[in-house]
Amino acid sequence: MRTIKLALSAFLLAFSSWAWAGAIDVNSADAKTLESLDGIGPAKAQAIVTYREKNGPFKNVDELEKVSGIGKATVEKNREKISTGSGKTTAAKSDKSKAKKTE
Repeated sequence: MRTIKLALSAFLLAFSSWAWAGAIDVNSADAKTLESLDGIGPAKAQAIVTYREKNGPFKNVDELEKVSGIGKATVEKNREKISTGSGKTTAAKSDKSKAKKTE
């Protein structure tokens, strides 16, 4: 039973690390990288970069809605794929912080 628990813990740790590795930091990503998000084409990606340059870094994912052309639906579609690098982002980031505590 202990072996199964250890194997399951190892799997969950690996999965949570993988999930975090895929998150795009909207405070540092270039426009081309931002285009990989659902519903974000070249114009919206550039709008994110321009907004960030004028207003400073995003404090949380929901602030993306302040960017022209980015609505709540686009933010929700991508919530698990993006981060702000601030610790107040997605579930994927939370999973990583938990994973670090168990290492």
